[in-house]
Amino acid sequence: MKYARIGILLSLAAAAFSMEMPPDETKDAKYKSGEVHNNIVKAKEATWNREKSTGAMNSSHYHELGFAACKDGKAEAVAGDASNTFRCGNIDLYSFRSHVSLGSPEGEGSSSWGWTSDDGREFVAIGQSDGTAFIEILSNGTISYLGRLPQYSTPIIWRELRGYKNYMVIGSEAVGHNIQIFDMTKLLEQDHMSPKTFSNADDLTGLFTDLPVGRSHNIVINEAKNYAVSVGAMPRNSTCRAGLIFIDLTDPSNPTTPGCAAQDGYVHDAQCVEYKGPDSAYLGRDICYGYNEDTLTIYDVTDKANSSIISRTSYEGATYTHQGWLLDEEWQDFLVMDDEYDELEKAGAAADGLPVTYIWDVSDLKKPKQTGLYKSGTPAIDHNQYIKDGLSYQSNYGAGLRILDVSSIRKDPTGNGVKEVAFFDVYPEDDGEAGGGLVDFVGSWSSYGMFKSGYIFVNTIERGAFVVKRNDL
Repeated sequence: MKYARIGILLSLAAAAFSMEMPPDETKDAKYKSGEVHNNIVKAKEATWNREKSTGAMNSSHYHELGFAACKDGKAEAVAGDASNTFRCGNIDLYSFRSHVSLGSPEGEGSSSWGWTSDDGREFVAIGQSDGTAFIEILSNGTISYLGRLPQYSTPIIWRELRGYKNYMVIGSEAVGHNIQIFDMTKLLEQDHMSPKTFSNADDLTGLFTDLPVGRSHNIVINEAKNYAVSVGAMPRNSTCRAGLIFIDLTDPSNPTTPGCAAQDGYVHDAQCVEYKGPDSAYLGRDICYGYNEDTLTIYDVTDKANSSIISRTSYEGATYTHQGWLLDEEWQDFLVMDDEYDELEKAGAAADGLPVTYIWDVSDLKKPKQTGLYKSGTPAIDHNQYIKDGLSYQSNYGAGLRILDVSSIRKDPTGNGVKEVAFFDVYPEDDGEAGGGLVDFVGSWSSYGMFKSGYIFVNTIERGAFVVKRNDL
């Protein structure tokens, strides 16, 4: 067995550093009621309204940028201009386009996801408050804008999207938006000289409408099992309690739901996989790792109409369990996780305002152990992270894109071997702050680092779209 060689060492390390704990039932009630989530939303909106009042959200202020090498820790895209000089390490800037130049007068960037065509071309879907923009990253790293798909109801900054085969699955927190299913192959023949505004009436492959009020917080994909999941689909008192709502995508033109997992209430984000890990009791089962505000909740969802919770575990410093990703989708023995509110609340290991990446040993699905952590060196809030080939691509709001080498975790689950190998700071406005950063909801919302070319896409709230690439490989 592939796990036998290191199982004893991992068990000893987990026992020595374990920081998991049962959920605090007193605090848990504040999460279940939505009180904590509502407070976070208010804090975000206060920041963004302040930025609107100063003009920072008007993306027309930010001009198109080309290549700028990272030299002596800075990529100076415009000579002598501090607002277009970006702190960096081992990453060069290749191009930048503002939200308005990508067809969005509203701007306010959010999620992003990539798609690679059969012939190797690389495309990105970009979440904005008033819809989804589509670009191609050309071989020289230039952004080529191809068109956009408008929102289905009203503009709102929370727009999350994920790729399923050659489709992009798009959700929004806007009431009545539903979930759009768009065929990315429509972009293959699209002329960048005449960007197209696609039609919700004519250009969608499918539209999933079986949500309580048509809104969802996030989209999760299990491509191997041909389904998506809507998570955080309010209200909390609906039948599915804003939990996991499964969407069968076997026929993307006719998405249907086989059921939902409501047992732990609101789910903020999740990762769902066919289980291949070391817990033999669940081999071949359909497992979802839920990031549920104050817990890591692991589900068996093999039977979508009759799912169950395997375990529900909190941890020291839990403030708002936000998102995470398996270290390796083949081994499935560890995952890393971020907490979106611990830096603001100065909780636990994040009391100094430095972003914390929590490390979990999930080799026993019934008894996951929080074995260690990694602390970033720049004050910020960690938001989203995705892993490819032992590297975690993190979007840490004002600190921008951070790339961590997490390949050592299996041998040292304390996190002592984790190291930052590259970064690109997209928010120079906070460079003069103490420690070089702000603990606030500004800067980078998402990134996508899965392209074979090595180009990395970063979507920012205020400015727009960056394409960068490591220069040390």
